[in-house]
Formats: sequence, C-alpha cells, structure tokens
Amino acid sequence: MLKMLKKFFEFCNEKNRKKFYGAVALGVLDALFGAMRIPAAFFAISAVLENNINANTFITVMGFMAVSTVGKMTVNRFSHMKQTEGGFDTCANKRIEIGEHLRYLPMGYFNDTSLGHITSVTTNTLEQMSDIATRAIMMVLQGSITTLVIAIGIFAFDVRIGLISLAGILIFLLVNTVTNRKIVKVADEKLEADKEMVGVILEYIQGIAEIRNYNIFSQNSSRVAKSVERKKNADIKAEITAIPAVGFQMLVSKLAGVVIAGASLYFYFNGTMQLEYLITMLLCSFMVFEALDSAGIYTALLKVIGKGVDLVEEILSIEQMDINGEDIHPANRDIHLEHVSFAYGSRKIIDDVTLDIKEKTTTAIVGPSGGGKTTITSLIARFWDVQEGVVTLGGKDVRDYSFDSLMENFSFVFQRVYLFEDTIANNIRFGRPEASMDQVIAAAKKACCHEFIKALPDGYDTVVGEGGATLSGGEKQRIAIARAIMKNAPIIILDEATANVDPENEKELTEAIQNLTKEKTIIMIAHRLKTVRNADRIVVIDKGRIVQQGRHEELMNEEGIYRNFVSGRKKAVSWKIA
Repeated sequence: MLKMLKKFFEFCNEKNRKKFYGAVALGVLDALFGAMRIPAAFFAISAVLENNINANTFITVMGFMAVSTVGKMTVNRFSHMKQTEGGFDTCANKRIEIGEHLRYLPMGYFNDTSLGHITSVTTNTLEQMSDIATRAIMMVLQGSITTLVIAIGIFAFDVRIGLISLAGILIFLLVNTVTNRKIVKVADEKLEADKEMVGVILEYIQGIAEIRNYNIFSQNSSRVAKSVERKKNADIKAEITAIPAVGFQMLVSKLAGVVIAGASLYFYFNGTMQLEYLITMLLCSFMVFEALDSAGIYTALLKVIGKGVDLVEEILSIEQMDINGEDIHPANRDIHLEHVSFAYGSRKIIDDVTLDIKEKTTTAIVGPSGGGKTTITSLIARFWDVQEGVVTLGGKDVRDYSFDSLMENFSFVFQRVYLFEDTIANNIRFGRPEASMDQVIAAAKKACCHEFIKALPDGYDTVVGEGGATLSGGEKQRIAIARAIMKNAPIIILDEATANVDPENEKELTEAIQNLTKEKTIIMIAHRLKTVRNADRIVVIDKGRIVQQGRHEELMNEEGIYRNFVSGRKKAVSWKIA
C-alpha cells in the first residue's frame, strides 16, 4: 500500500504532491477529531454509572462532541478539496505532458496499435485515475490514519485490548495483501482489454470508408464485437474476483471486532476491567475497524492507480529524437542526401540513396508503391532519423538543428488532410496562432477556398468536425494549402496532394498549389503525369534506390520504369506514381 502511494506521489508534480501531503496532515487532524468521541463516551458512561450527572459533565461531554463534529466537518472539507484538485490536476498535466512528449517521437512509432494504446491511456486510464485516485487515496489514507489513532487511543484505556486491536490490524493487512495480489492480476487483464477495444474501434472508424467500399462489415464488426466481449468478460471477472476478496477482508475485520468485544467481557467478568471501560471498549470494537474496512476496499483501486501510472510512464519513457540542436537559420535551403539508408526493423526501405535538391527548384519523386518515396521526404524533414548516411539542409546536418528551427523550413500538404475540431479560421492559422483575420482571409483567397468558406453557415467561424469530417476532400485539401501558405515556409513537401480529388475541385486545387509554391523549393510525390512532367528533376525510386533521375524529356529517351509508365502504364496494376 505504502509503495503504491509513494509511486503515485512521485508521479505528481511538486505542486500537487504538496496538496496530497497537506491532505495527509489534515487526515491526521480528522482522525484526532474523530477519536475525541471515545473520551466523550467514556465521560458520559462514567457519569451515568456513578450517578454524577451535572452541568460540568454535560458541558465536558458536549464540548468534546461539538469540537469533534465541527472539526471533522471543517478538516474534511479542506482535505477533500486538496485531494480532488491534486488528482484532477495531476491527470490533466499528464495528458499535456504526453502530448508534448509525442511531438518529438519518431513517426515510425505511430501506427494503429500505438494510437489505440495512446488513446486508451490518455482517455480511459487517466480518466479512471482522475476519478478514483482522489477517492481511493482519501479513503485509504483516512481509514488507515483513523484506525491507527483509535488503536493508540485504546492503548491509553487498556493495553491488553490495544494489543488485540494491533493484532487484528496486522491480520487484516496480511489478508488485504494476499487478496490484492489476486485482484491486480485481473486488473491487468481489464486494462489490456481496454487498450485492445479502443485500438480496434479506432481502426474500424478510421477505415470505415474501405470497409464500406469492400462490403466487409461482418468481418470487421466481428472484430469489434469480440473486443467488446473481451472487455465485458474482463470487467465481470474483475468484479467476481474483487467481491469475494473484499467480503473476506470485511469478515476478518468484523471477527477482530468480535474478539475485542469478547476479550473485554472476559476481562470484566474476571474482575480486571471496570464497567465503564467495558462499555467504552465495546464501542471501540465497532469503531476501530470501521474505517479500516473502507480503506481495505479502496486498496485494490490503488493497484489500478499504480498500473495507470506505469502505463503513462511507459509512454513518457519512449525515447525521443534528439531535439536539442541549435537554432540554425541557413543561408540557403539546398538539400543533400549522402549515402542514406533506413529500415523499419529488419526491412530496409531506403538503400544507399544520394540526392541533391537545389533551392527553389521542383523535384518530383515517383516510383512503384512501397518503393520508399514517402520515407525519403520523411527523412528530409526528420520525421525519422537516418540510420546510415547524412541529410543536410543548407550544408548543416538536419540533426544539428533544434527541431523547432528545422520545422520552420518546411510546410506539408498530404493526401490525407487532418483538420482539428475548431473553426476554419483557427485551422488555417494553426501554424501562426497570432495571425490576424485579414491574414487568414488572404491565405484562403490564395488557396482558392475563400468562396466556399463564405458560403458556409458561419463563414470562417464555422466549426468543422474532427478530422474535417464535415468538408469534402477537395475543400480540406485547399484549407490545408491555406494553412501552408499562412506558414510561408521556404520548402514545400506535397505528398499525393492531388490524389483522389474529383474533377470539379482539381482546377481550383491546382491553382491553389501554384499559389503556394511560388518561389519555393518543391518536393512532390505525385502520380499524375501532368503534375510531374514540368519538374526541374524527376527522381524515380524503386526498392529503396534511385534507379533514374532527370527531366521528363531525358527520362523518356531512356529505357526504364518512367518511360514504361508514361507510354503504356503497363505496370499500373502493381504500382502507381505517388
């Protein structure tokens, strides 16, 4: 128990840790105020038995009761507030910390599995922790402190009963430890089922278009149903395990109370305990384990909190890319790749690539699907670090840049655009939050999206659904271009930015891209001939290697993948220029 509390307190930042420590101190006061009922009862019983009821006795007893009641109410209020603030604030801060940590993880970390795990931890796990951490820690600490104070008070009345109370507490803690070991096993299963269900549902939602296109609802629905069923079974198993364990703990505490009562009666009939002490000890037999019962119930939740801490720390311990470079402002934006290689695990994606991209030129990267085109652009922008070779920008290794100063040089427009659930204006000014409304509108006009935005119910204040779900693909693409125009970076990376765009939007999207790319260094991954044929250089990638490069006319005059694609698209079934 103490180990779990220590783990959680170390998990909190210093400010919230102090709140919990303050709550512990107030908990001691609360226990002392509660224990004042014992002497109050003793004085009242003694007065009745001795037939010595007078004003002084009445005032003394009522004084104890009043101080006990008012003190407990006051202390409870402040203690509860400190723990509530500490619990919710800690979980809120950890969500922000995870978000900041994810900014500098290699992009290779992010896949359907990791996204499901991250989503589960930042939603389910931290939500459970913010909800139960306050109650669990409050009840465990309060129950333990109250029991300890009452037990000490019993020692002041009768050492023998005090020792019996102490023995009962130790037996209870032993039983609690054993039962909690069983509970923590099923708690792990429950958390694993939570993570799996979130991942499966997330994948289902993200792939709903493909599921609909290929009419595979039954197969994917079955996966979702199985994950939900597993989650349900894990929850039921957790309850079935916890209820008997908690019931056995309570039985032990009740039996310990019975032993205290029986021993008190024995000592009284044996003539070694006075009647007023007997009655007081009988009252204490109920009081001493009452708080411990509540603490015992919530100690199982401490295991859940501890597991939640482990899951959060697991994400925060994932090694980040080295981002502590210099704030470099290069004299030029020439890009050079020198003998660059990169692999996902054991699978080599880029194999000994050397490439020069001059400032303010347009480079089109084409080749079979899976050949490594997107990976090359990711290495240039340092979404991943190269494993062999070097990538330089303006003559400086991209790893020498601080991450933020490196990102100032790049804007991206991807085939799959993500818009945040916010106003269109805020989505456009995402990279420059301080931008004025006039600047937002100017960027939108250049991106050819001003007209359709003005036609929306609330114009630029229209809130788009998460991911931009309320807009068409072409509209989202143009807003993404407006966002890139707003950033005004010198290097633009276009990853299939015009793929799958309907003819109605293609003209406006092409014009928007032309406005974005004026006087810029352009690196484009594209599968449409008219998009790449005017590039200053076309680089053909196959199986992680550069197999051809040159202008359109040069590549058409030599045998190879590029001419085969352009002349007959004979390999269009197996690959696409993208």
